[in-house]
Amino acid sequence: MGRRRENKVINAEGRIQFDLLQVLLREYKLRSYTLNAVSFHFLQEQKEDVQHSIITDLQNGSEQTRRRLAVYCLKDAYLPLRLLEKLMCVINYMEMARVTGVPLGYLLSRGQQVKVVSQLLRQAMKQDLVMPVVKSEGGEDYAGATVIEPQKGYYDVPIATLDFSSLYPSIMMAHNLCYTTLLQQGAPERYGLSPEEFIRTPTGDLFVKASVRKGLLPEILESLLAARKRAKAELQRETDPFRRQVLDGRQLALKVSANSVYGFTGAQVGKLPCLEISQSVTGFGRQMIEKTKQLVESKYTLANGYSADAKVVYGDTDSVMCRLGVPSVAEAMRLGREAASWVSGHFPPPIKLEFEKVYFPYLLISKKRYAGLYFSASASAHDKMDCKGIETEVISDLLCNRVDISQLVITKELTRTAHEYAGHQAHVELAER
Repeated sequence: MGRRRENKVINAEGRIQFDLLQVLLREYKLRSYTLNAVSFHFLQEQKEDVQHSIITDLQNGSEQTRRRLAVYCLKDAYLPLRLLEKLMCVINYMEMARVTGVPLGYLLSRGQQVKVVSQLLRQAMKQDLVMPVVKSEGGEDYAGATVIEPQKGYYDVPIATLDFSSLYPSIMMAHNLCYTTLLQQGAPERYGLSPEEFIRTPTGDLFVKASVRKGLLPEILESLLAARKRAKAELQRETDPFRRQVLDGRQLALKVSANSVYGFTGAQVGKLPCLEISQSVTGFGRQMIEKTKQLVESKYTLANGYSADAKVVYGDTDSVMCRLGVPSVAEAMRLGREAASWVSGHFPPPIKLEFEKVYFPYLLISKKRYAGLYFSASASAHDKMDCKGIETEVISDLLCNRVDISQLVITKELTRTAHEYAGHQAHVELAER
């Protein structure tokens, strides 16, 4: 484990330093990050009770006192190893390092961009391509995701929610969006491309199809999502609750890495921004949400033999919430799955719309603010009460001291000087004080 002193890492040449503290800070919200507290939280074990002030006396004492000191030292070395094993840190990080092609240490010390750069370089090398170094100075903004205007109100009927799986990565794969497939205006005529060999995105940008040249970014995304699929399969086989939690963390980390490929192209002060790709992705996303709304409301109608005219009451980025006009959760689940499968057939693979859950009842207050009983596994019993953006739901718990204090702790690293941050952020204000 690498140890930090005065923000400097002590280097051990020829060794991979794996700082467990950095893993815990990044991935877990705990009350305390001391070895004693972390060991008790995950292992229900604690260090030997030896104060630093008596270490010299123990060493200079008898065989028994030196034995006590030896046990103390051994346990201090043993507990981090037990934690590494229990949390599967090395396994999960090695998986990520293999998939993304970055050194293990980078996963602890750097962000998402270096992973995408590494994968781009690896794929580019296979095709004898070089990657340009771009001096980014910021650029124009572009339109983001669609939010379908919410039909506000209290719904005492089931509301089925349909979600696009890995929306932005699937768009990039389905439409072959990449730096290497982008066509400048007039390029189709120059290269003699037929209309069947390229596409025009909703934002007017041109990309060749995979039949002409497969992009590097779609290949990277396929690799990341294949690794995530393996992790999810392992998760399904696992029966130990804690290991399931760790494996779920692995598949979520791979999901974040896949989603960050889109973010990499849209980061105007990043390593290789490309407005044509990022705006095309969000353009397709907006188009797909609107088309999903139109498809659901045109098929599920009284005229087509269904019990009511369906209505999409809300939609945001990659999901739509549908009132299908059925009285029971079970029927809403059945129709939701049917609708998701039918709508998926209107989009190119690997784009896939999935049924995720039913809310019943459902309170829709405004954009990104709603609550409802959440049904996903069973129609007879709800999983939980799901609240989004509604602070008043937890104020009474907070006042009655029913909220774990660990949920109120913000753990963030100060990466630059205070005046370089755009707004007033909590950790910056604290550092200043």
